[in-house]
Amino acid sequence: MTATATRAGGAASAPAGTRARTPLGTRIAERLGGGLVRVVLLLVGLFWLVPTIGLLISSLRAPEDMSASGWWTVLSEPSKLTFASYRRLLENGDITHSLLNTVLITVPATVLVVVIGSLAGYAFAWMEFPGRDWWFLGVVGLLVVPVQVALIPIAELFGSIGLFGSILGVILFHVGFGLPFAVFLLRNFFAEIPRELLEAARLDGAGELRLFARVVMPLGGPAVASLGIFQFLWVWNDMLVALVFTKSGSQPITVALQTQVRQFGNNIDVLAPGAFISMVVPLVVFFAFQRQFVSGVMAGAVK
Repeated sequence: MTATATRAGGAASAPAGTRARTPLGTRIAERLGGGLVRVVLLLVGLFWLVPTIGLLISSLRAPEDMSASGWWTVLSEPSKLTFASYRRLLENGDITHSLLNTVLITVPATVLVVVIGSLAGYAFAWMEFPGRDWWFLGVVGLLVVPVQVALIPIAELFGSIGLFGSILGVILFHVGFGLPFAVFLLRNFFAEIPRELLEAARLDGAGELRLFARVVMPLGGPAVASLGIFQFLWVWNDMLVALVFTKSGSQPITVALQTQVRQFGNNIDVLAPGAFISMVVPLVVFFAFQRQFVSGVMAGAVK
């Protein structure tokens, strides 16, 4: 019995004194995982930037060079790059006017959605009024309504009140379809603010507007920034709504470029720089607010 106990004790104590052996595959993954992941992400990022780089180089080439060879051939002849296409673009009244229209549509549509959505989100999160939950369910239900369903009815409505074909009509359409998502996003974010913090501000004499401006909005900065980026990108890149509700004097850059494509053989020198400017502005806005965007998207994921 003593020998048996000794053997059992030795067998039991051996694993405690020895180090657990890690499988070979796990060790290889641990050593190569970090570097390999970085290399893969770098390759994916470069692959994602190839169309942007190609469009930039094409916008700096002469029209005859663009029709004769691919953009990658300029890597061996960088002296052929020129800004002549951008000068011709600035002399094209249709393109410059459409760029101005895009700004006039995008900025108000974004600002109005952010402001109205913030106020409504705060009201649904922290104010008591009759039917609050039912109203919020109605707002959530509007999220599933596709844009295409409302194009013809709203076009008829705008035509009857004189807004069809105007910049104001496009702004109102984007605001109307942007508000349900804005209210839903901001209400859920504002609801996570500690109630004690709001009660302390009320005890100090803060009213609802002051509480909203001084406490809620600073805390909701990431969510508001995320909403602003979403709305800006959607409105700036939109072509369907603009194609239906605008005329020649109010069309944004997306519709203007689509019109120029029909005459591709005569204005290829205008399409490339115009398309690059139309694409680079959303990229600049996204990278400028990238940190706030990531914070807003991840808000509420971890409690």
